[in-house]
Amino acid sequence: MENYSVKADGNGAIDVNGQVSPVTYTVSLRQGQSYEVDIRLIAPRDWLLQRGFERDAVLVSQSGARIPVYHDGVNHHDGVNHHDGVNHHDKSRLDPAAAISIELTARDDSCISEDDLMRKYPELDGAGIG
Repeated sequence: MENYSVKADGNGAIDVNGQVSPVTYTVSLRQGQSYEVDIRLIAPRDWLLQRGFERDAVLVSQSGARIPVYHDGVNHHDGVNHHDGVNHHDKSRLDPAAAISIELTARDDSCISEDDLMRKYPELDGAGIG
């Protein structure tokens, strides 16, 4: 089984309760028997709080994919890149006393082929995949 990791940066937007702002993010790919993509971005705490952010937002990636991203240090990633109607976030909300920059993350293992992966994450093009 081949296993490697590549990273690429992308430009997209963060959507918090319908309010959108440009954002950069990092896509990390691990490939073994399947493709596992981790997404990480940093957003300003005050901007998030002013828009009513509590625990999750949506990253609009370069490809236009809408990817839920989460904050609170707990792994909420169920391998599905969409909300499933279940509230996974009952325990904590973003604390106004939190660090000035907040990390939001997501995990996506929905890509079943390299073509699917490149359609959804064009920022990985030229990152040494294949």
